[in-house]
Amino acid sequence: MIMGYKEEFQESIEKPEYFWRKQAELIKWYEFPNNILSEDENGFYRWFKGGKLNTSYLLLDYHIECGRGDQTALIYDSPVTNSQSKFSFKELLEKVANFAGVLRDNGIEKGDRAIIYMPMIPEALVAMLACARLGAIHSVVFGGFAPKELAIRIDDAKPKILLTASCGIEFSNVIEYKPLVDEAIRISQHPPQTVILLQRLQSKASMKTGRDLDWNELSNRSSPASPVPVDATDPLYILYTSGTTGLPKGVVRDNGGHAVALKYSMKAIFNSEPGDVYWAGSDVGWVVGHSYIVYAPLIHGCTTVLYEGKPVKTPDAGSFWRIISEHQVNTFFTAPTAFRAVKKEDPTAKLKDKYDISCLRYLFLAGERLDPPTYEWLKEILEIPVIDHWWQTESGWPMCSNMMGLEPYPVKIGSPTFPVPGYNVKILDDEGESCQPGETGNIVVKLPLPPSCLPTLWNDDKRFRDSYLSKYPGYYLTGDGGLIDNDGYVYVMGRVDDVINVAGHRLSTGQMEELIASHPAVAECAVVGIDDELRGQIPVGFAVLKDGINISQDQLEQEMVTIIRKEIGAVAYFKQSVIVSRLPKTRSGKILRKTIRQLAKGEDVPAPPTIDDPAILKEICQVMESCGVGSFAPKS
Repeated sequence: MIMGYKEEFQESIEKPEYFWRKQAELIKWYEFPNNILSEDENGFYRWFKGGKLNTSYLLLDYHIECGRGDQTALIYDSPVTNSQSKFSFKELLEKVANFAGVLRDNGIEKGDRAIIYMPMIPEALVAMLACARLGAIHSVVFGGFAPKELAIRIDDAKPKILLTASCGIEFSNVIEYKPLVDEAIRISQHPPQTVILLQRLQSKASMKTGRDLDWNELSNRSSPASPVPVDATDPLYILYTSGTTGLPKGVVRDNGGHAVALKYSMKAIFNSEPGDVYWAGSDVGWVVGHSYIVYAPLIHGCTTVLYEGKPVKTPDAGSFWRIISEHQVNTFFTAPTAFRAVKKEDPTAKLKDKYDISCLRYLFLAGERLDPPTYEWLKEILEIPVIDHWWQTESGWPMCSNMMGLEPYPVKIGSPTFPVPGYNVKILDDEGESCQPGETGNIVVKLPLPPSCLPTLWNDDKRFRDSYLSKYPGYYLTGDGGLIDNDGYVYVMGRVDDVINVAGHRLSTGQMEELIASHPAVAECAVVGIDDELRGQIPVGFAVLKDGINISQDQLEQEMVTIIRKEIGAVAYFKQSVIVSRLPKTRSGKILRKTIRQLAKGEDVPAPPTIDDPAILKEICQVMESCGVGSFAPKS
């Protein structure tokens, strides 16, 4: 019997072992697990103990055995190099098995770590799956990260090998990777023994004798490696995410839970079928790239798209529509900020009309809050479901979503709808008491977390417990604030530290951003809390205008003040906003609100390692100084 969402969710919460055993039976194991759910020596929950499998086998060999070998597995589309290529499951397996042989020949075994520091090219995916084939643990670091940040990750993971390319390409700029790698290794305490480098046509890197090896030369003389069975609880990868101490946290993803949950998600959430074309417009350096460029589509037998380009300027704001049309994409997943960039340059979506995108069935958005103006714009220009969903690096797959493969529900703008089966989401106040429907609090998930969620942090069980489990015993602390309404819809208002306290009133900057973004002149915005002697904090808006809009600073500020006063009230004390040409963001598109707050305090803020363009920080400071914001305001 096919269950609807409510029945499936209830079963997942009340009978988690029964529910996840059924999902585990949908993938092929070398040995089926004898324990579906258990606890380890630290009291942390683990899924599928005793099971043996290989993730690379599930993504490649299995599909060939099932007769899908000639189906396209990977489409590589690179407008920055004006090139495209396609690989069938057979062809991709040949490349992965061969490079696994290269790693094996260089001493890489089960449990060894490999750092992957590469651009969005097929070899990055090949490197990830080659590590998985041997049972080695990969840690992908976003290509172009500063040497210091790469060195921190090297010293934490202690890799035996580092895999890289000579360069990446940002728009038309060639970013030399090798000097960054050399400097990171120089300053690290636990440098890798070996560097394998892929020389790209756009740049030829120098090689260090005795350490650096040529990717293609090794591949040409290697023999393929077979998949190595690993335990379900063995790590597949480490992915570093920002931490409050400044040191990144190494999120661990295991093999068994990861495979089961991602396989489940492809049908239940995304309603994808084997053979569909699935595209996640992200980067393999982020969790979305891991889960929904590489692992989930391939484990489900879909064709995945690897895009080396941007939403705009490669060459224009029609890039997304071109790829969807050209490669017959059925499901597209990206971040709201990507479409805000498209909307800014093409507000009436004229470029979309150049392409036939009738193949597209669903658009999924995550990575940050989906603001209502962006949602409404997309619904206006598209005739398909636009799905807001919410998750984290720590979860590895969606935590809340409208379930397209189960039972879609009416959309409520601003909400990612309901918890995904397996996630028992609750809202607690600061004292740990349950919040009433509609009351804002801390979003938590009752333990156990479902499969694929982090079982711990790499070599740091204490930090895992302190960061996620200690504040509310029996619950996982997401770090996000929000509410659940009377109908059970979840609203995620942003990180808890984005809730500001104005004269004793706790107010959501996310709600203010929604209102400001509704202004017809605003392409995107950020609202941050600035320290104020009298009220504790006051909100300040930072707005980027749509192209072609001509409005004065004073007029926009007054209109924003009117909007906030009408919808929230004078209690918000929203009196100041500034126009900026752009907002500081991470390379994945998240606005760096904490950095803006620090700048407003007059702090000497180093450019965060994830920032897409450090030059914007100087511009933000200049604008705040000219407008008298924060520490730049005249003292009374």
